[in-house]
Amino acid sequence: MRTPGRFPLSIIQYALWLYHRFSLSQRDVQELLQERGLQVSHETLHQWNIKFAPLLTEKLRHRGPRRGSRWFLDEVCIDIRGKKFWL
Repeated sequence: MRTPGRFPLSIIQYALWLYHRFSLSQRDVQELLQERGLQVSHETLHQWNIKFAPLLTEKLRHRGPRRGSRWFLDEVCIDIRGKKFWL
């Protein structure tokens, strides 16, 4: 059994992600974690936010850009019956 007050970093990251990504209150995050069987007080979430949020934001800031779901093309070449057309 896990000792009280000791959570893996993945749970802390998930809680902080919920808090910052969806603009939830700390009590809302507390309720979501309780639904998943984790007993965390909102004071603990506040302390995690103070301690780990700067580290996570720094990590996100240095991550390279990702390709999104949209692509913008300047021109496209297609073949129709053997002829090339530039759009």
